[in-house]
Amino acid sequence: MILLHIRCYPAYPTPPKLSQELSKNPTSYPSSSVLLCSSECKLKLSSKASFQCSCTEKENTHEASSQILSLLAVQILELIGTLFLLQWTAKPQYKFINFFKTNKLSKERNWLLAAVLGCGFLFLLVFITSILADRLIGPKAVNNPVLKEILLSSKISKATCFLVYCITTPLLEETVYRGFLLRSISATMKWQRAIFISSVIFSAAHFSGENSLQLFIIGCVLGCSYCWTGNLSSSILIHSLYNAMTLLLTFLS
Repeated sequence: MILLHIRCYPAYPTPPKLSQELSKNPTSYPSSSVLLCSSECKLKLSSKASFQCSCTEKENTHEASSQILSLLAVQILELIGTLFLLQWTAKPQYKFINFFKTNKLSKERNWLLAAVLGCGFLFLLVFITSILADRLIGPKAVNNPVLKEILLSSKISKATCFLVYCITTPLLEETVYRGFLLRSISATMKWQRAIFISSVIFSAAHFSGENSLQLFIIGCVLGCSYCWTGNLSSSILIHSLYNAMTLLLTFLS
């Protein structure tokens, strides 16, 4: 930018000699060389601005892709670590593979039907609580600006967001909060109380005060689905569908 200003500096201030000639002869105009220099200056400035804008967009896209890819890598490592701990330290009934085994309860109750009904009920509850929150507290933005920027940055970011929020997150959180935590505490108390306690822990673990009520409701629905079917597949599917709908609303809002 400095070099451009130095090279085209004569195009803006009028030199003393040219100023005297213009005052003597009002009908005289700047020479073609002066106009050419001015045009070249504008063209170079425009090209420079376009280049800077293009570079900024590429940097933002690269940064957004790096963020979501890093999150995917971290969650995969967390999932692997969780499965390793369950495999080698937990009791046999808390091993990951046993969360999906068919038992007497899961034979009587279709986990896929339970997932569909639970998902519809969850959307209804979240919608109602959102309306109540808007009236009591005030409206807030629907979309997450950071997440939306990542979704709009590139196709790779969109695909990675889907992997993170619709596959790895449901697998990780349902294994920890429903498969292990809820199943553990329900062995020592009534299932209703166990769902309440696990949902409180699930909500608190997200460190989101403004969304704590909705997270608690989500935890209750997921916990009820798991307790009713005895199969972790139902709560994983509900969790995945809910996150997919959240991504879609964020992208479209």
